[in-house]
Amino acid sequence: MDTIFALATVPGKSGVAVIRVSGPDAFTSCTSFGFEPPQPRKTALRKLVHEERGFLDEALVLTFEDGASFTGEPVVEFHVHGSIAIINSILDCLKSIPGYRFAEAGEFTRRALNNGRLDLTQVEALADLIDAETEMQRKQALKGFTGRLREKSETWRADLIHALSLLEATIDFADEEVPVDVSADVERLLTGVIQTMDLEISGFGVAERVRTGFEVAIVGPPNAGKSTLLNMLAGRDAAITSEIAGTTRDVIEVRMDLDSLPVTFLDTAGLRESSDVIETIGIQRAMDRAEAADLRIFLKGSGGFGDLIPLGHDIVIEGKSDLRNDGQGVSGVTGAGVQKLMDDVKTYLLSHAMSAGLVSHERQKLVLDQGRAALHKALGFAQSGPIQYELASEELRSAIFTLERLVGRVDVEDVLDKVFSSFCIGK
Repeated sequence: MDTIFALATVPGKSGVAVIRVSGPDAFTSCTSFGFEPPQPRKTALRKLVHEERGFLDEALVLTFEDGASFTGEPVVEFHVHGSIAIINSILDCLKSIPGYRFAEAGEFTRRALNNGRLDLTQVEALADLIDAETEMQRKQALKGFTGRLREKSETWRADLIHALSLLEATIDFADEEVPVDVSADVERLLTGVIQTMDLEISGFGVAERVRTGFEVAIVGPPNAGKSTLLNMLAGRDAAITSEIAGTTRDVIEVRMDLDSLPVTFLDTAGLRESSDVIETIGIQRAMDRAEAADLRIFLKGSGGFGDLIPLGHDIVIEGKSDLRNDGQGVSGVTGAGVQKLMDDVKTYLLSHAMSAGLVSHERQKLVLDQGRAALHKALGFAQSGPIQYELASEELRSAIFTLERLVGRVDVEDVLDKVFSSFCIGK
């Protein structure tokens, strides 16, 4: 494979920048700057001197031998001063080394996958870890990055292989001293896998919400105080407020970290009958987003909620409490009741988040859905007795193959391309 290189830290000015080189000839980068590679996994302070450009910078150099690096290949990292001029000069020098080329987006991580340093679920979790904005997102991403889902799939795979071996033994050695009817043992193994697989699949929706963020819609009639409340939560004028009904025409979003929870609050158009075409479109969008939201805050006002009906977990509260002075409800002007409202929102979302599973990507869920379907077929054939064991074996092989796809041992290139498309150059 080619030796690749790229800036591994954020482009632009910084105190320190890291330039990573990975590939069979990675250590050549050291000699090209006038020094021998340091001992693997030990740092060394070295002057980078190029034959044509002269002295470039003084850098902390770190090397990894084959099999010990993130990519599984020989790696050299140059920790240099974060000057744009220094970074560009070093990259230009590396580009001139025969066999070297710039890394493509996500290529370091893809090599880690190809070399067995990561499985596909860990790759997806690494992308989530890089994108994590809240503590809960960080913790969930680390579960995947440390291989929790892979470990679970390996347990499933071991049980399925055991079940398959029982079936194959009965099929291939029917005349030997082996059990003829292994249906009970196979049923026990398959039922256990199906149950734990169902549990992980059922937690997908919440896990995906933790990864992408929960949505809380603020709904109610016009002039109920929705936009003012959103501005209070955002700490800025995110939405236009006025006494004119129908001011909010579109869904306005404010994303925030609610004590480790990634939450997007939605300010929606006032719910009412309107002859204004644009306002009608806004009201329909409000309805659609509110119905899809994880939680709705219904602000009472002079009007109803249209076709939206509060569910048992939704919050229904009086708006504009500052105009009534009764200590009830919430006010986006004075902040009265806002803390309690946020505590209620947080309590519900935290309890909801506790059911999050290890499956947090649509790809993972689809693969497990296919595996589960094959297992149900295999279970049905196995329960029919030895006459159907060959069909049960085929479905079991299909389920085992599906688990191989889950972790990326077997897959098609377009799936891998989609996974790596979210990575930046340098990762």
